Amino acid sequence: MPEKVVISPQRALWSILMLHWRVGLLTALVLVGMVVVWSIDGCTVKNIIQAWRYQQDYLAVRSHTPNLTLTFVSPYSPVYGKKSLLVEGHASWVSNELEPNLTSNLIARWSARGGEPCKDSKAVEIAIPWLDGGEVVDLSAGYVHEFGFQALDDSEKPLCVGGDYFEADLSGESWKSRPLVKDFSNGSYSISLQVHPDFDGVYNLTIILLYRHFEGLKFTPWKFSYDRMLRNVAIRFYKSSVQLPELQACKASDFVRDVWIGRWTRHGKNDDCSIENDGRYRCLAPDFPCQAPWCDGSLGILESNGWVYSTHCSFKLYSAESAWNCLKNRWVFFWGDSNHVDTIRNLLNFVLDLPEISSVPRRFDMNFSNPRDPSQTVRITSIFNGHWNETQNYLGLDSLKDEGFQDLLKKYFSEDTIPDTVVMNSGLHDGVHWHNIRAFSVGADYAASFWGDVMKTVKQRGLAWPRVFYRNTIATGGYARSLAFNPNKMEVFNGVLLEKLKQAGVVSGVIDNFDMTFPWHFDNRCNDGVHYGRAPAKMKWRDGQIGHQYFVDLMLAHVLLNALCAR
Repeated sequence: MPEKVVISPQRALWSILMLHWRVGLLTALVLVGMVVVWSIDGCTVKNIIQAWRYQQDYLAVRSHTPNLTLTFVSPYSPVYGKKSLLVEGHASWVSNELEPNLTSNLIARWSARGGEPCKDSKAVEIAIPWLDGGEVVDLSAGYVHEFGFQALDDSEKPLCVGGDYFEADLSGESWKSRPLVKDFSNGSYSISLQVHPDFDGVYNLTIILLYRHFEGLKFTPWKFSYDRMLRNVAIRFYKSSVQLPELQACKASDFVRDVWIGRWTRHGKNDDCSIENDGRYRCLAPDFPCQAPWCDGSLGILESNGWVYSTHCSFKLYSAESAWNCLKNRWVFFWGDSNHVDTIRNLLNFVLDLPEISSVPRRFDMNFSNPRDPSQTVRITSIFNGHWNETQNYLGLDSLKDEGFQDLLKKYFSEDTIPDTVVMNSGLHDGVHWHNIRAFSVGADYAASFWGDVMKTVKQRGLAWPRVFYRNTIATGGYARSLAFNPNKMEVFNGVLLEKLKQAGVVSGVIDNFDMTFPWHFDNRCNDGVHYGRAPAKMKWRDGQIGHQYFVDLMLAHVLLNALCAR
């Protein structure tokens, strides 16, 4: 039987006294804490939180490595996979480049066989644990925040093959951009978000799954269009201590970059602006100034109600005088689709002060004079490449198989004087013509070889090689997003043709009109589906409204002038 424990009266009294002393001390500490909390105002609390955020930014910068490899949990688990899906932010402008061996790698991925459930299933959903909390996400402005995400099938199982085409949009009151989406070819992807610290505020991030596993590249893609909005997330970008490199005015060397990651920013707004009788939107005064470093010149002449495009450099918006000083005695040769026709007309009407030219044909060779100084002239040649017969369509690069069409093009480079600048593109008509990506790559090889031979002939004659710019085909908009020339196919065709032209030594620069048009391609407010530069008109537009916006193509006209005139 256990012994009984006997407690002396003196020890019991001491225990009671110690208990009362501890309770009194604890009560005093609580009262002091309450006084301290009451003495702290809201501003102090905000400063403490902000200081913590800066510390997180600092740690994020320290943890970033340029060659960071994403690690994903496989199989995906929404609980255990969380921390493997975030890549910390870093303080530089987000950028991208053309994938090495793009065509061969793309064909290999496109033609790869399945054989496993994770390869044969199709994506219907994604998982982004760090953005899926259902609340507003707080991110520091300035940094690039790269979030990994996983494609899931209808059983919420992860896929282990890529090729899905996601449309992403990051929009705020004064900022619109296409976040960079990377495909790791194993069912995992990443999306990079960034806004400049001057544009802090609340944004909407939208992610749409347009096509699954290369189905946008099919000959009949409208049968496979998925077009489901998978995320619409509110993100609050707050000011941080980061200092991004300031944008510089575009130089000739800036057009060497293959892929642009730009944004549209807004620096003025007229809420009462409405369409005028001639279909134009003169919302801001013509001399409304650009805001450095986002552009240089008069923003009002863009007729965009304050929007302007910039990328790894910023663009000059040309007055008529400065444009004529740039183009005088020049010869610019265009080879491409009908979007060239619109851009040339907009250049003549809006920039070169020749409003009486209401249209230009698909094929022409003309000299234009400065109405204020007839001694200043520019020669512009435009050859439509949708078909060797200018009245027909949907041959694209295959139009070069026609010997007469080849001779027509060669003729302009056989004269004593040849064009000093060539702007070329192809894509819309190719999207309808070619049955698959392998067939298009053969056509792109043939086109690159043809232009390579033309340029070699120029060099053999002892003439200066013209500067050749590849102008990326647009991101088709609204209803056209599901058609034969959908954005998925156009982006791939742009990359393949650009790679072939570079391998042939033809291209000296790139104008990324796909990146410029993408933020405006979700509807038809700025396009009719396949053109962004249709002439202004106070008439019912494709989307049912009266009139349409034309500033996206007008911005392209100024970007072309920057490419032609930059030193």
